[in-house]
Amino acid sequence: MSDHSHEHQSFETRAIHAGNTADPLTGAVVPPIYQVSTYKQDGVGGLRGGYEYSRSGNPTRTALEENLAALEGGRRGLAFASGLAAEDCLLRTLLSPGDHVVIPNDAYGGTFRLFAKVVSRWGVEWSVADTSDPASVRAALTPKTKVIWVETPSNPLLGITDIALVADIARTAGAKLVVDNTFASPYLQQPIALGADVVVHSLTKYMGGHSDVVGGALVAADAALGEELAYHQNAMGAVAGPFDSWLVLRGIKTLAVRMDRHAENAGKIAELLTRHPKVHKVLYPGLPEHPGHEIAAKQMRNFGGMISFRVTGGEEEAVAICDRTKIFTLGESLGGVESLIEHPGRMTHASVAGSALEVPGDLVRLSVGIENIDDLLADLTQALG
Repeated sequence: MSDHSHEHQSFETRAIHAGNTADPLTGAVVPPIYQVSTYKQDGVGGLRGGYEYSRSGNPTRTALEENLAALEGGRRGLAFASGLAAEDCLLRTLLSPGDHVVIPNDAYGGTFRLFAKVVSRWGVEWSVADTSDPASVRAALTPKTKVIWVETPSNPLLGITDIALVADIARTAGAKLVVDNTFASPYLQQPIALGADVVVHSLTKYMGGHSDVVGGALVAADAALGEELAYHQNAMGAVAGPFDSWLVLRGIKTLAVRMDRHAENAGKIAELLTRHPKVHKVLYPGLPEHPGHEIAAKQMRNFGGMISFRVTGGEEEAVAICDRTKIFTLGESLGGVESLIEHPGRMTHASVAGSALEVPGDLVRLSVGIENIDDLLADLTQALG
C-alpha cells in the first residue's frame, strides 16, 4: 500500500525516506534484507505484521513497494522479478479472450514479443498505433479495446506521447491507459498525475541504476485495481526477491541526482551528434527540432539520458561504430551509471524484425552514463571517425 505520510514532501526526500522506516529492533536506518521464506505464527493464523510466506509478502519488498507508490503518486506499488514479469501479471489481470489492446509502433522488443507470441495465444487481439498521433490512436480503437499501451519516451526511437491527451482518449473508450515509464523514471515524469491508470517499470534500468539487479514494477492509480494486481502477483509468483528489492531501494536513493547528470551529459552528446557529418538524424527529445520536444518539456522534468541516432553508411557502419567505442560499453539494457551503446536492430529489438515495429538498420542507441562528459565526447568522436 502507499505511504501517504510522505505525499507532501519533495521527490528527493520521498526517494530516500518513503518505505524506509528505521528498524524497530536496532534503529538501523536502512531496511534489513529479510532473506527468509516463512514466518513464525503466534497461533494458527496469528501473523506478525501480516507476513506468512515470502511469495505473498516480505518486509524488504514491502519497503520497496511503498516507496514506488509514493514516487509515482499511486495507491499501490508491486515489485516483480523482471519488467516483463510485471507486464505479464498486468495483462493477465486486465485482459480476457476476445479483448483488444492498442500498442505503440515503437515498443520495446520484449514487450512486442509478449504481445505477439504470448498474449495473442490467449485469444487477445492487438493492433499498432503511433501513440504520438491522437488520430492514429483513435483509429486503432475497437469496441473491444480494453488497454492502450504507451511508452514515452519510446524505445528505441525516443518518440513522445502526450499522456494527458491519450488518457482522455482511453477514458472515452472505456479502456485503461498503461504507461511504461522506464526511460523517464518517476523523477522526470509521473504518468498517474497525467491520467494513467497503471505505470510499468523495468527496475533494472534507472531505478536500480547500477546494472546489478533485474526487476520490474507496477504502480496502480486505483486502490481496487491495486488489490486485484496484488492477488495475481501472489497467485502467479514472479515476485522480487528480498536482496533484489534492497538493491533497487538503494539505487532509488540517488535517482534524482543521477537523472540530472544523465540528462546533462546526454544534452551535450546530442549537440555533438547533430554537428557530426556521419550522423544524419539525432533522436533526442531535448533538441528543439524533435517533434515531441514541446510535449516532453511540458510533462518531463528534463529530457533524460537516452539518445538514438542514425548514421550515414547504413547498418554496417552503425555496427562498426558500436564496436569502436572504448568507454561506451557494447551491451544491452540501459539506465546504469556506466554508458552503454548498442545496435537495436540486431540486439534489443531483434524480435520486431519483419513487423510493423522494425527499427532502421542504421540506428545506434546510447544510454548515456554519468562519467566525465569530456571523456564521453572524445570516445564518441573517435568511434565516429
